[in-house]
Amino acid sequence: MSTLTTASQDLQLQSAVREELHWTPNLEAAGIRVTVHDSTVTLSGEVADSEYLPVKRAAMRVHGVSNIVDELVVRPKTPRHLSEADIAQEIECALTWATNVPPTVRAQVKEANVTLTGEVDWDFQREAAQHVIEHLRGVHTVTNQITLTARPCSGEAARRIRTALTTSAQLDATHITVSVTGSTVTLTGHVRSWAQKQQARTAAWSSAHVAHVDDRLEVHPS
Repeated sequence: MSTLTTASQDLQLQSAVREELHWTPNLEAAGIRVTVHDSTVTLSGEVADSEYLPVKRAAMRVHGVSNIVDELVVRPKTPRHLSEADIAQEIECALTWATNVPPTVRAQVKEANVTLTGEVDWDFQREAAQHVIEHLRGVHTVTNQITLTARPCSGEAARRIRTALTTSAQLDATHITVSVTGSTVTLTGHVRSWAQKQQARTAAWSSAHVAHVDDRLEVHPS
């Protein structure tokens, strides 16, 4: 592929990412800079704490994006009097009232950055815990270190996952390989977008015997 062709594709991708940011609700896209080189998107500029994750997710939704470089600076909208103790209390209340988050989940707050720990039975509970708190007042970033309860391996796990991959309307599983060791599933190969990568991870959790997914899929837009 010529340098001229690559540059043209990067410009098209840059325009597509900017448009996706523009149409994302509750997002001030004017202050976000987007640059693209060889399908790798660099995001820079200032964003509010509530905009940080939606910006990255919006860019990942665009077909053709192979990687994200995060140079965003978080501009807190949090009042100065809101302490770590205040943030921790809001998080505790949110987790307590969430019906799909078990009481085994714990949160640690340091300088408005939250780390989730504990053990749950299902991946959707782990994801729910993060979704419950990531847009709370004062929370800048969330590191999800919640683990799943260990479970016995099943010989049907690999077959079930392969079936879920091939029947997904949103996913071309032709270049995805699934291997199972114990209760760990490893995905290798490549997909065409970040959305397909996420869809493959979702399919990998379709077996109740899975406790960990090792996602080694690469994104190759073309």
